[in-house]
Amino acid sequence: MEHVRDVMTSNVEYCTPLDNVYEVAVKMKDLDCGAIPICENDHLLGMITDRDIVVRGVAEKRPNSTKVTDIMSEKLVTADPGMSIDDAANLMAKHQIRRLPIVENNRLVGMCSLGDLAVNVGTDDEAGFALSEISERPEVHH
Repeated sequence: MEHVRDVMTSNVEYCTPLDNVYEVAVKMKDLDCGAIPICENDHLLGMITDRDIVVRGVAEKRPNSTKVTDIMSEKLVTADPGMSIDDAANLMAKHQIRRLPIVENNRLVGMCSLGDLAVNVGTDDEAGFALSEISERPEVHH
């Protein structure tokens, strides 16, 4: 059985609470990604996604200089690197998330995405299940 540590991305770029929305957006563009963890001394404080920028930033007419902590998501679902890939996929499906921060001893040690699950041998079923659950209409979930 493979574990999350076997498939996660361990070199995770992040921003700090001192960064603003513009800086996060530029980092997303440069890294071609849709989510950036917000950390202080490797401790995960929150996550900001491209959707957060649109919904909590642009749609609320906030300036680009808005602090990331004003629009980031703080109630995060996280996993331990020792969690099985199957359990991680189920967790992602249950909470309808595409990116799962991996935390050990209160420190961000990696990120596991649906893509990480999909490109690894033997995890196609887990990634497919998670994606189908995430992509379903909300009224389908109980």
